[in-house]
Amino acid sequence: MKPLVSLAPMSGDDVHASGMMMAQPMSWPVEHFALIFSMWWVMMAAMMLPSAAPMILLYARAAMNAQNMVQPASGSFLAGYLLSWGAFSLAATILQLLLEQVGLLMPMFMASQSRWLSAAILISAGIYQLSPLKNVCLRHCRNPAQFLSSHFRPGPNGALRMGLLHGIYCVGCCWLLMVLLFVGGVMNLAWIALLTLMVAAEKLLPFGRYVSIAAGVACISWGMVMLFG
Repeated sequence: MKPLVSLAPMSGDDVHASGMMMAQPMSWPVEHFALIFSMWWVMMAAMMLPSAAPMILLYARAAMNAQNMVQPASGSFLAGYLLSWGAFSLAATILQLLLEQVGLLMPMFMASQSRWLSAAILISAGIYQLSPLKNVCLRHCRNPAQFLSSHFRPGPNGALRMGLLHGIYCVGCCWLLMVLLFVGGVMNLAWIALLTLMVAAEKLLPFGRYVSIAAGVACISWGMVMLFG
């Protein structure tokens, strides 16, 4: 038996309250925001550190050979690198919150439920892969010896500064690839593994720039098919 529906007119206060409830977007509690931010930061560290390992190891060797350093401040260098990705993780967390609030992201899978959003991310990532800025950042990531020769600073503060700067180049190289997580799903392990391998191939393989170009063409093609296919 269906429940009876009240036909009594709503008062002005009731209408106002109802409108406020419908218009006001849901917000995350602070604890949930912190949890999502931590998830992003840990995930970025896990995805980026394998390709950054040669840079960190080369820094440790160079610091050991420096006359005014007894022990390399590898921890400070790593901290600077992680701070750069921490800033990106904060931006990604805020973006995820906004996308959920406007209904473009599935909260359960943390994946786009709009083909327009997915296509826009794919095409933007593809164009960026082919851009001069991407190439500049990738070149710094692919040449750790050149980076150290240009930016080496002694001591823990110098190591922190170098790690932060190298992390900024790394973020500049990969940030839109990481935004692709919203297309495949932030918690999709296969998608995470694929992007991790792509980043490593770009930075470590001799033909890494061609990997970057091929990925850019693939993203643009996929986005166009999603829009017009």
